[in-house]
Amino acid sequence: MTAADRAGAHMVDALCAAGRIRSPAVERAFRSVPRHVFLPSFAVHEAYADDAIPIRFAEGAATSSASQPSMMAIMLEQLELRSGQRVLEIGAGTGYNAALMATVVGREGLVVAVDIDQELIDDAAAHLAAAGPRLDAAGAGPVELVCADGALGHPERAPYDRIVLTVGSDDVRPEWLAQLAEGGRLLLPLAVRGSQLCVALDLGEDGVLRSDSVQSCMFIRLRGIGSATGSTVVLGRTDLAVEVPSDGLPADPDRLLAALVEPGEVIRMPFPLRQADIWDGFGLWLALTEPGACRLVAAGSGTPARAGIDLVAEDLLPVGSSTASLALVTSHGPVGLALVVQTADGRQALRCFGPAGVDLAAVLVGSMQAWAAVGRPGAPDWRLTVVPGGTGEPGPGVVPKPHATVLAEVRSHGSPAVAG
Repeated sequence: MTAADRAGAHMVDALCAAGRIRSPAVERAFRSVPRHVFLPSFAVHEAYADDAIPIRFAEGAATSSASQPSMMAIMLEQLELRSGQRVLEIGAGTGYNAALMATVVGREGLVVAVDIDQELIDDAAAHLAAAGPRLDAAGAGPVELVCADGALGHPERAPYDRIVLTVGSDDVRPEWLAQLAEGGRLLLPLAVRGSQLCVALDLGEDGVLRSDSVQSCMFIRLRGIGSATGSTVVLGRTDLAVEVPSDGLPADPDRLLAALVEPGEVIRMPFPLRQADIWDGFGLWLALTEPGACRLVAAGSGTPARAGIDLVAEDLLPVGSSTASLALVTSHGPVGLALVVQTADGRQALRCFGPAGVDLAAVLVGSMQAWAAVGRPGAPDWRLTVVPGGTGEPGPGVVPKPHATVLAEVRSHGSPAVAG
């Protein structure tokens, strides 16, 4: 065995042991397709590490990456591909994921990979050609590469049994639904109130999409006409910013600033939160149940703090290499903010700001207790229903999108519990 063969075998063994790979078809695909061939500019140990690898940048930000192998395995298992199926992939990347899927669907199947970046398409074509002998030996089916805006799909080869996005989307586009075969499955990283959820959605006879599985994820966002509209707004001359998702009731930065200049009580929390709870876990629950929910993040601006504001980014909770936290803010009436902070001794507490801060802290505590009462659900415990063309107003468990309405409920101990 070569060093690459050994590294590849070790990667697959680890994915199987971790439960990321669960089916023989997905395991066979991972063992058959050489990942390093699709990452020729990287060392073998980098190619087979369980890490996402940025491969293209614009203005200092990554616009494409080779996804983390464990996330790719999770998504392939979510897709439940079958021999002979037709697949549309939006976001070609290196071509590695298309090669894996082509190995599963076989010679009678077809994979069409669409990307808005012609250079990525050209590179993917070169990688697939280099891997050709291995793919032929594995019985992989054809892969067609198309340079186009993935928001529009690729109607020329429709209908597809499976459509998969390897980029994050703020919407469920009608073009994808129109190109999905009856009973087909759409898998996409979908933005939901500031969290990103990898949702496998099955198309019903009534035209409604219902989730089969949900996983937390983090993908580079879709470009082109379907690009995301969410943003992060720096709070004046502070080192704090607030996330403003496109599908919720945005927190008012002016009200946040007005509250922050009036620090109040520090209140004990019922229990501490984990890092994952900021965007998954309780963070997702809070965003789907409370209209005043928001997330504060470290702005990284390096500007001096605004006079009268003593809260700094370090008071937020550590999340990876940065800090962030969860809060409730009033939308009208007296200003108020209740925020989860890290205290000087490393514990967590609720810090109140403004006249309405204590009342909001009580609501936040109640929400934590309600979340705990149904088993502290995370992303996999949610069930999403997507109603195309819906025009619902944002509210508990109702997430409006430009072309659909997402209805969310969480199941605990076998019983449905509608958010809110």
